[in-house]
Amino acid sequence: MPTPEPVPADVAQLCFGSVGHRRLRPVANAFRYRAYYLRLPLRSLSDPASAWPSRLCRRNRFGLLSFYDADHGDASGDLLGWISALLHAEGIDDADGQIWLQAMPRVLGYVFNPVSFWFCQRADGSLRAVLCDVRNTFGERHFYLLDDGFAMEQGAALHARKVFHVSPFNPVAGSYTFRFVRVLQAQAAGTAERTSAAIDYCDDAGVLLQTSISGLARPLSDRSAAAAFFSYPMQSVGVMLRIHYQALRLFLKRAPFYPKPAPPQQKVTR
Repeated sequence: MPTPEPVPADVAQLCFGSVGHRRLRPVANAFRYRAYYLRLPLRSLSDPASAWPSRLCRRNRFGLLSFYDADHGDASGDLLGWISALLHAEGIDDADGQIWLQAMPRVLGYVFNPVSFWFCQRADGSLRAVLCDVRNTFGERHFYLLDDGFAMEQGAALHARKVFHVSPFNPVAGSYTFRFVRVLQAQAAGTAERTSAAIDYCDDAGVLLQTSISGLARPLSDRSAAAAFFSYPMQSVGVMLRIHYQALRLFLKRAPFYPKPAPPQQKVTR
């Protein structure tokens, strides 16, 4: 992992860390893989005077790493306009601060993002709402809007009823509990920011599956983009291969299998 360094406020970030899963029942299964992901301040990047900070991680153009606006939101490319309209339609009018989009970049033109997060802040920096963009390997997606009506505390439990099919080894039932944390962490090279997301999938008997995504932030630059690509050049392909590999492991362990239902008609749930 590259050496952490201080990250100024409201600059595009590349976070280096890991993704982990732990299934508790009815069969046990666990894994953890290296990963990196982007965190982009959309309001700052919408300023015409704001330059994209890396030539090796390119915006809307092919590169070693790349970020395409059309991969997110409604594919129109207007990310800030889309999320602002969605929040307004859901009655959230006070998310007038920074909006951070967290997602994996394309690697050599390809990406599969199982989940992306839109962190919507008030003007004072407090977290007002989180939009979770969840995708499955069937090309479907669904949005869970987490909103407790107040400024969210660090690590507060946020809940959503499961309505979208992700894995054939889990039914479309039960609920998710999300926890998000951003903390400053002392490092030898200075203070760095660590971001983490924890997601528990629960049924009537309790927690069934635990997922975690965490990483240390660095400013997005040619240096950090090169470090990401050359330390893990197969990330995007690896995500898809590992999804199918873990599915095979569960199949061989005789985990219960649930056929895919039709996707929910409503695209956003709270």
